[in-house]
Amino acid sequence: MRPSFIRVRAFQRVVLIGLVIFSAFVVAMPQQPQRSPSDTVREFYKAMREKRFREAFDLSIYKWAIDPLKPQEFEDLRPDFEKMAAVIPAAVNITGEQISGDAATVFVKVKEGETPEQSEPVSLMRAAGVWIIGDKENQEIVKKAGKQFFFNARIDTHHDEVQAMLTRISLAQLVYSQQHNGLFGDLATLIAAGLVPKDLEGTESTGYRFHINSVNGGKSWNAAAEPAQYRRTGKLSFYMDAAGVRSGDKGGSVLTRFAGEGTPEAAFHVLRGTLLFVYELSGTVGEVGLPQVVESTPAGVTVRYDVRWH
Repeated sequence: MRPSFIRVRAFQRVVLIGLVIFSAFVVAMPQQPQRSPSDTVREFYKAMREKRFREAFDLSIYKWAIDPLKPQEFEDLRPDFEKMAAVIPAAVNITGEQISGDAATVFVKVKEGETPEQSEPVSLMRAAGVWIIGDKENQEIVKKAGKQFFFNARIDTHHDEVQAMLTRISLAQLVYSQQHNGLFGDLATLIAAGLVPKDLEGTESTGYRFHINSVNGGKSWNAAAEPAQYRRTGKLSFYMDAAGVRSGDKGGSVLTRFAGEGTPEAAFHVLRGTLLFVYELSGTVGEVGLPQVVESTPAGVTVRYDVRWH
């Protein structure tokens, strides 16, 4: 048994020597320097300009909103990220930093176009020993929202933009009316007159479908806007007429278009029944108003249903 015992002892010595050599090697290896707050800000701006969005957001509190996204959800948000990247100037001048415990502030001078440089503070926090852009209060907000954070931010922006656009539409109708003996125009007419942007024909830039209707032979008008994708590009539906703007997530209007001439009124009530059935299927208590014709032309009929749910 003696030779076997010797072999065991020899093996133990080899293992111990190997561990000592490995430890010495690890100690001798140059340690990767920790990225400073200023370095973090520089790399964040650089990654955003180069459209390396995941790498950029990994350097910030928004990591908790990006990581849970599915590939398609990330691609849905890419146009928003590209808009962010487009406004980041090529020249970012960092003038200093202040560190207090696990919080830091980096001072950045940003030059946009012909305007003078403006100094802006960028807040950072240390998380797991690494500096990231943001602070604890906003980090909690991002964590709570999770992957919905950027979608919610997009929706809030769209809501503000839609209300601003409806105000512009109202002014456009006023101008058009003054130029056309008190008559009002529809969407195509106002676009052709250069009074509203052509973007309103699609949903790519606004996230909303806009409708502008000239009714009663042009003597009155109304407008509506609903999300292209509910809970992705918006939550509120908007309706505007001479009485003003109305919007809501628990109540609004459903606009539908029946193409062609001679649509029987019974079809309007069939659709109303379908909308009521949707409530029943989803277990929601709600009401659907009677159909109201807002526009009727040889090309078709536009009908509005006032809806509300609890």
